[in-house]
Amino acid sequence: MEAEAFVSRRTAMETPGVDSRVSSAAAGAEFRWMGNRLLDATGGFVGSLSPRMPGEPDFTPVVHRVETSVEPEIDYEGLPQGSATSTHMLAGSVAGIMEHCLMYPIDCVKTRMQSLHPEPGARYRNVMDGLRQIVRTEGVWRPIRGVNVLAVGAGPAHALYFACYEKIKLSLSDAIHPGANSHFANGAAGCMATVLHDAIMNPAEVVKQRMQMFNSPYRGVLHCMGSLWRHDGPAAFYRSYTTQLTMNVPFQALHFMTYEYLQELLNPHRQYNPSSHVVSGALAGAIAAAVTTPLDVCKTLLNTQEAQAIHVIQAEAATAAVGAAAGSRHISGLTEACRTVYRMGGVPAFFKGVQARIIYQMPSTAISWSVYEFFKYIITKRQHERRLRGDGDK
Repeated sequence: MEAEAFVSRRTAMETPGVDSRVSSAAAGAEFRWMGNRLLDATGGFVGSLSPRMPGEPDFTPVVHRVETSVEPEIDYEGLPQGSATSTHMLAGSVAGIMEHCLMYPIDCVKTRMQSLHPEPGARYRNVMDGLRQIVRTEGVWRPIRGVNVLAVGAGPAHALYFACYEKIKLSLSDAIHPGANSHFANGAAGCMATVLHDAIMNPAEVVKQRMQMFNSPYRGVLHCMGSLWRHDGPAAFYRSYTTQLTMNVPFQALHFMTYEYLQELLNPHRQYNPSSHVVSGALAGAIAAAVTTPLDVCKTLLNTQEAQAIHVIQAEAATAAVGAAAGSRHISGLTEACRTVYRMGGVPAFFKGVQARIIYQMPSTAISWSVYEFFKYIITKRQHERRLRGDGDK
């Protein structure tokens, strides 16, 4: 009798119905045979077996849990190598706005220190002295006057700037040195990206620097724009564009080449590494800023059209009896700007404000690169995770 019961019980366990229930559920759960009931780990009923006979031992077979695969941690190297253009544009826009807004007070001091003939109340020993004097004599909000126009221009300008840089850098690198970094490609991409960036930023730079000058006559951004349009026409907003490009093309070429080179040294695996982005960005900005300071002085003169500088060239033209030049009301072009700077201060005048420019550019480029890399990493990671979840649902 006991032998028949044991055989019938084994037969019941080996029947297709019970076996299918066990095998189908055993993929991720633990089962126990309690008496004549087969239960899962939560106590749910799976199947029944023939009754246990008196004196027969209670077998408790266990189907061990089979661990399901866990999605691995996504790291920077595991992300797709070619981020979407929209990702570069969004990350670049945020980086540009933060960079210019956070460093705007230093930029205000730099603009004033580059003045060829500063007013007595706008002569500063250094950047901190300039900030203290501006706040004490003109109010706490004066160092950020005009920041709104720069924020409006920096968003789209940096969106195109970084998107163009990433796209051209990738294309040129693949053509020149497939699968590896090319310094020539980095520099060339930076130059081409600068053309788009400056086309948007130049009008904002003109208005910004006009409002930053000591005793600026403008009540606000709109008043400044309207006054420039009425008195000088639309050409006033792009008078320094060629000079801006002449300065920014070598600046950005040197900037990007230095940054990418330092990344190879400090972050060879190109992981998301905030400290390497900050250090590389700061050093790249400082080197590029120091080298291109003379061109920046000329650009500031073209944007601000200092009255004292115009009086000097008019007086010299009148003395030389050059009638056409004697009536000149504007300094136009890089050549004339260079001559004017040299006449008013010699060679040292080309390096006016170099300390302020370096102090401005170091944290500025560090903020720009660290914010850009952070948002590119976050956005790309989330897009990658969504794609993985979408593939897993199919």
